[in-house]
Amino acid sequence: MAAGEWEKPAQEGIREPESVRTVAVVGTGLIGGGWAAHFLRMGYDVIAHDPAPGAPDGLNALVDRAWPAVERLGLADGARRDRLSFTGSLSEAVSVADFVQESVPERLDTKVRVLAAIDAAAPRGVVVASSTSGFAMTDMQTACRTPGRFVVGHPFNPPYLIPLVEVVGGRATDPATVAWADRFYRHTGKTPLTLDRELPGFIANRLQEALWREVLHMVAAGEATVGQVDTAIAHGPGLRWALLGPCLTSHLAGGPGGMAHMLDQFGPGLLDPLTRLDAPELTDELYERMVTGSEEAAGGRSVAELVEERDAFLIDLLLLLERHTRRWGRRAEPSAPSPYPADALPGDAFPKEA
Repeated sequence: MAAGEWEKPAQEGIREPESVRTVAVVGTGLIGGGWAAHFLRMGYDVIAHDPAPGAPDGLNALVDRAWPAVERLGLADGARRDRLSFTGSLSEAVSVADFVQESVPERLDTKVRVLAAIDAAAPRGVVVASSTSGFAMTDMQTACRTPGRFVVGHPFNPPYLIPLVEVVGGRATDPATVAWADRFYRHTGKTPLTLDRELPGFIANRLQEALWREVLHMVAAGEATVGQVDTAIAHGPGLRWALLGPCLTSHLAGGPGGMAHMLDQFGPGLLDPLTRLDAPELTDELYERMVTGSEEAAGGRSVAELVEERDAFLIDLLLLLERHTRRWGRRAEPSAPSPYPADALPGDAFPKEA
């Protein structure tokens, strides 16, 4: 069964992905709170739970900060900030949900315990997704009585802006649950990337990790500063990657011969020791260089100010990419509905069609 082709799982009471009305968000930190803002934007009732002291205030503050950004992207019919509620009871949160997004701290024992508690309280047939950034669902669903409905739905920060969500099940996950999650996330405006097997770190984090290790090596050796690294990516390949990704970028580097010519010409160079993918030792000196360099690169801006600037840039970029896609007729996910309203697109990004 191809990704996105949904057959109703064996559990009783499973809803169509498009009929979900209430989402439970379990864990309301940076990721969980970002998910809450996303689901609110898409018109869902969101009931949140987090046992941490001050969690309701923290969640409300995060959603308040995110709300101008999601409003600019465009709200779905019925979307309102006041459709968010909070409860101190996990069972109360998940017992009324049509879908559950778990985003508790990234500790395996915590994940296992919380998923088992969700399993005991959520109605039969309700799909439960974990935001884990690296644990295998096979390891997290071990204490669940109905493990077939559990799936990984790994977002990227901030979840209310970045479309990507990586979807993969565990050994005990019903394959139809994975397809259900793919279809549900797509319906909410996400770009699901569904894996056919469990991989440590999934796909995107592994790619990020390879680059991150090389960054640490270069800074540790004094070959580059933090600011130079960020400038190199933000003003160089990062601009191409935002549209094409690394593989299609390399395909274009081959000229008319495409990837074949690129590999023939540059493939032998892969044997040159240009990169060091083993992680460097995080010495006190490297730690200090990274921290000091990041503070210098921030140029006196606080984290909150940088987040505001980042979100504004991401919105501009997302709207620009959507405008580009509509003009050129290219779409990475042809069946995915656009989450961006036409009247939100910047009209002067490209010249109008004749």
